[in-house]
Amino acid sequence: MPDRSNAPLSVIRTTALYSGDDLAYTYGMKIFLGADHGGFYLKEKIELYLAKRGFVVEDVGDDELDPNDDFPEFAQMAATKVLGEDEKTDPRAILICTGGQGMAMAANRFHGIRAAVIWDSFEAHECRNDNDSNVLCLPARVLDDDSELWKDIIDTWLATPFAGAARYKRRNAQLDKF
Repeated sequence: MPDRSNAPLSVIRTTALYSGDDLAYTYGMKIFLGADHGGFYLKEKIELYLAKRGFVVEDVGDDELDPNDDFPEFAQMAATKVLGEDEKTDPRAILICTGGQGMAMAANRFHGIRAAVIWDSFEAHECRNDNDSNVLCLPARVLDDDSELWKDIIDTWLATPFAGAARYKRRNAQLDKF
C-alpha cells in the first residue's frame, strides 16, 4: 500500500477495486470518460458504476445524446486531459463509440497515449500488463446490453498494473518515437 501520510484528503480514498480475494488500491487515479452518440448510453452507465466505486471521474462529453456528434472531439478531449495530469496519479480514460476502433484511432494520434479496443477481460489484462494502456476503448455495439462483461473488463483494466518488464518498456519507448 502506498504511503499516504502527505496526501491531500481528496486523494486518500478515491479508489478501491476488488480483484479476486485481494483488495487492490489505486490512490488518486482520475478517469476521464467520453463517448459519441454510439456510446452515450453505455457511458452514462459506466459513469454511475465508477462513481459508486469511489473513482474520481470527469465526463468529457458528450453531455447529451446528439446523433450528429463526432468521436474525434471526445477522444481529443480525453487524451489531452490524460496527458495533462500528473503521471503519479495514473490518469486514464475510457472512451466509448459504436465499435471502439474510431476512438482508439483518434486517441492514439497523441504522443504518450496507448489506447486499446477491448472486448473481454483477458485483453483488458494484457493491454495493461504488457502495453501500459492508459486509454480503454469500448465497443458499445458489443457491450451495451452485457453489464457483467463491461464491468469485468473495466475492473480488470483498472486493477492490472503495468508489469514494467524491460521488453515492454523498450516497446513503449519505440512507440513514443513515432
